[in-house]
Amino acid sequence: MAVVLAGDIGGTKALLALAEREGQNVRILEEERFASPEYPGLAPIVREFMSRVGAQVTAACFGVPGAVLKGTCTTPNLPWVVTETELAAETGLESVRLINDFAAAALGVLATPADRLATLQEGEAVPQATRAVLGAGTGLGQAQLFWAGSRYRVNATEGGHGGFAPVGELQRELLAHLERTHRPVSVERVVSGPGLIRIYRFLVERGVSTWPEIEHAMSVGDPGAVIASHALARTDLACEQALDLFVTAYGAEAGNLALRCLAVGGVYLAGGIAPKILPSLQEGRFMAAFRNKGRMSELMGRIPVMVVLDPAAGLLGAALEACQVVPSQEI
Repeated sequence: MAVVLAGDIGGTKALLALAEREGQNVRILEEERFASPEYPGLAPIVREFMSRVGAQVTAACFGVPGAVLKGTCTTPNLPWVVTETELAAETGLESVRLINDFAAAALGVLATPADRLATLQEGEAVPQATRAVLGAGTGLGQAQLFWAGSRYRVNATEGGHGGFAPVGELQRELLAHLERTHRPVSVERVVSGPGLIRIYRFLVERGVSTWPEIEHAMSVGDPGAVIASHALARTDLACEQALDLFVTAYGAEAGNLALRCLAVGGVYLAGGIAPKILPSLQEGRFMAAFRNKGRMSELMGRIPVMVVLDPAAGLLGAALEACQVVPSQEI
């Protein structure tokens, strides 16, 4: 059985794992986490990991944080330039593939067990139809999974940088508020971790009450996590309303993506935020916004919508892609 190397690389952490094919999916054999900023590039991390595991690797794939053009990625949040050919030469790996990190997360949907998915809408999935994957985190990743004759392939996008389309008076006020400092206002200015903070600030400026303790907690911890935790616990009105508005905008954008690529195979919410606010996503506000598409509302009600709960989705996706370059006789 061929062993592959998979990597889910981010601005703060790099996850590397050995994996092998298991039927149509993959199985993680060994995994390790590294602090990305402590290394001058990806190659030293790979060499350190490989020296510890001592395994013979047939192929490798890394999901990297940035656009991959002709096998090269200049990472926006790290001073790295990673190329497939140089990484292979510096590590001794025979075959190296780089893909966008959210593309890896999208591919990971294909290998995520059913018990690691939370259903927001059962729907009726059309076999081999396009699937849409989006995920709010530092930004808003968006990707499409399309059937390519024998398997799904991924189409990475920069859809999160598309324009924010407000619905209702409150969202139009939010857009006007954001336009003071951001022009144009992309959807990820709202549907992201920093977006949740912007919504909270907007509501407080508008006069919604908040506890002084919230500001202190935000100054010493993760501001988005503080807002979400108080919203879910219903201990602060501004936090509650901020999360409500965030979830509504998230649902509307998920519906927009589903329409753009006719994702009747299903819509999947990946990324770090969705699992943490699952109770809010399940309350109905998200799906109401998702289905609120006028003449297309009936169609939207038939599309399955799931939340990916597995934090290893990016690793699984990179491992799946690595397996595609392994010679068939070695699988």
